Amino acid sequence: MPDVNKLNAVKLTEEKYLKTLVENRTIHTLDNCELNVFETYTQSDLVSLLFNDFVVTSMLRGKKVMHLLDDPAFEYLPGESVLVPAGVTMKIDFPEASNHTPTQCIALAIDNNKIQQTLQNLNEKHPRQGSNPYWQFNKNNYHFCNNIELTQIMNKVINHCSSTLPCKDILADLALQELIVNIIQIQNLKSVEEVDDKNNPLSFIITYIKANITDEIKLEALSKKACMSKSTFYRTFKKEFGLSPNEYIINERIKKAKQLLQQTKATIKSVCFECGFSDVNYFARLFRSLEGIPPSQYQEIATTKGKVFNA
Repeated sequence: MPDVNKLNAVKLTEEKYLKTLVENRTIHTLDNCELNVFETYTQSDLVSLLFNDFVVTSMLRGKKVMHLLDDPAFEYLPGESVLVPAGVTMKIDFPEASNHTPTQCIALAIDNNKIQQTLQNLNEKHPRQGSNPYWQFNKNNYHFCNNIELTQIMNKVINHCSSTLPCKDILADLALQELIVNIIQIQNLKSVEEVDDKNNPLSFIITYIKANITDEIKLEALSKKACMSKSTFYRTFKKEFGLSPNEYIINERIKKAKQLLQQTKATIKSVCFECGFSDVNYFARLFRSLEGIPPSQYQEIATTKGKVFNA
């Protein structure tokens, strides 16, 4: 997982202030949210956790194994987030936790009225494309990798919640709205990638980009295929998915590059051209800015040390 998408780790609780070694909890309560910071210092299995509000969780340190919604258990690592509906019990394993390698995770419980106000505002002013015009959380896409924007917003929320400023509730509310919108955009993009909606012109565009990722793809051509003006297409794409068409194309090319670097010993140059880039130096700089390490180091880790990265 790229370091650029990992949240800033919160300072660990001093040993003398720990109340328990399993899910030691620090709470910051605001008007419309509650920030919980959990730390675990010993291996444990099937630890239960339940919130009465909708919760956004993000890993800061270590590794958990999550058991949620009767789905198969999955690893939960820094750089990832998990959404948990109100009243749903999560069970958590801590296979590697110790005094030297503690786990640390945040759980941000958000007041339902705040969520509904934000959704109502979105649905009234910016209805979605496609057969379902209403914005809402997707219960199926509850585990995802953070993008850069989500990471920045979550860091902002953490800072506001732990602040001593008298205006922290106002600042936190603004950040919460950003967070809700960004999460829904991430889920919306994932849904469009997984389900072909014939009534959504952007669904066709996403499919087209994926199928032609090695070719030159121009914004003007995409807007024509979506039957929109260039400016309308750009705004609509950004509103629906939280990133521009060019950002999405770059992300898809880097994703393909990561797959090639993991599966082959091809040269950086060949991977660059096979992924639709025309300049090796530009490709290397872009890869490093998005993944935190240059493509050569990524390939070395993936092929020599046998480590598998999420693409």
